[in-house]
Amino acid sequence: MPLFLTARDQSLNDNQVCRHLSVQGLLPEVVSKQSLSDIKRMPVLCDNQTSRLGDFFDVDGNPNDDQIECIGDFSRVHFLGAGMQSGTIVVQGNIGRHAGEQMRGGNLLVKGSAADWLACGMHGGDIQVYGDAADNAVGSLPGDRYGMTGGRVLIHGSVGSLSGSRMRRGFLAIGGNAGEATGFELLAGTIVIAGTPGPHTGLGMRRGSIVLSGTITHCDGNTACIPPTFTEGAIWRPLFMGLLGKQLANLGFPPARNTAWTGLWQQWHGDTLAGSRGEIMTLVKT
Repeated sequence: MPLFLTARDQSLNDNQVCRHLSVQGLLPEVVSKQSLSDIKRMPVLCDNQTSRLGDFFDVDGNPNDDQIECIGDFSRVHFLGAGMQSGTIVVQGNIGRHAGEQMRGGNLLVKGSAADWLACGMHGGDIQVYGDAADNAVGSLPGDRYGMTGGRVLIHGSVGSLSGSRMRRGFLAIGGNAGEATGFELLAGTIVIAGTPGPHTGLGMRRGSIVLSGTITHCDGNTACIPPTFTEGAIWRPLFMGLLGKQLANLGFPPARNTAWTGLWQQWHGDTLAGSRGEIMTLVKT
């Protein structure tokens, strides 16, 4: 049985009580060494004022199970899973900003949607979001040279702008549409967009791969497009696409079942302004 954290609606929905709650340090590997009473006394920041975890959540269950289950509205709860190295965190609804930031291992499962800065600077582990993710998902933090350097993130819904920016390694799959400048200054790693990509996808990318299995149109100033700084390459049937589709399907990623992964793909080389060593792959509609 996991450790259960049940949000008290009045405490987290009343602007006069707490508008933003930071729970850095609330991790499976930390709580597994503590009693329930110790966990209730863990320090948290409510609008930059130190409070106790038990002031906002009912705490129950087994802290030694290496799993935390969050019940209720966590949309104002920030930094959940930040720096996690092992164990599992399950969020039954929405989650606030910086969830899974600089995560190094373990699993974070969000059954709702995630706010800004999901998985920024992630180094390892697995994150799956059943809903949408806002801006800067799996991106780089302000002032950081790199974004994601390892791990795997599956977002079943859509994402905001600058997702996967400055990604160094790792894997990001987006089941819905993507906002502006997905894969900005991508250094390495793989991004899959199953929906419609936004403008400036892959802008400034140096290496790595962006796979567009959804709706693609050429640039006309407003629509989703292949950037004009990418050059057209070969049309071929890469074997690794079939393996990628099988992997995504095995992970329970719904769009993977609706894509002809073993079909023909168009390769685009770019960004020409950054050396043309990256690639965008688009599914050829037959």
